[in-house]
Amino acid sequence: MQKGWEKSGKVLGGGLTGLINGLFGGGGGMIVVPLLERELDVKEAHATAILVILPISIAALAVYLWKQRLAPSVFVPVALGSTLGAYLGTRLLCALASDLVGYAFSALMFLAGAWMLL
Repeated sequence: MQKGWEKSGKVLGGGLTGLINGLFGGGGGMIVVPLLERELDVKEAHATAILVILPISIAALAVYLWKQRLAPSVFVPVALGSTLGAYLGTRLLCALASDLVGYAFSALMFLAGAWMLL
């Protein structure tokens, strides 16, 4: 017997994560992290979410390249900044207490929702 949500729930949750990520170009982590936290520690959930989002992002990238929906002039500077930010974020994740990570993620989700409404 599996701990936490059953296998079909994991597949459904993964499908929802992929749909959100592909549709909006991101945001799948906002779905998958809370799902992963049902079985994993907060830090493990965030780290695992990165692995989960990688194949989703590659699949979406393939479609966007095929449909010519990318802006190459924006890609390089944003990719460089994102890569540096990801490195710093992972270092910070390892240093912070799990409770603080959970609160910060919740606050970020709330702020992102409020920003989108405005």
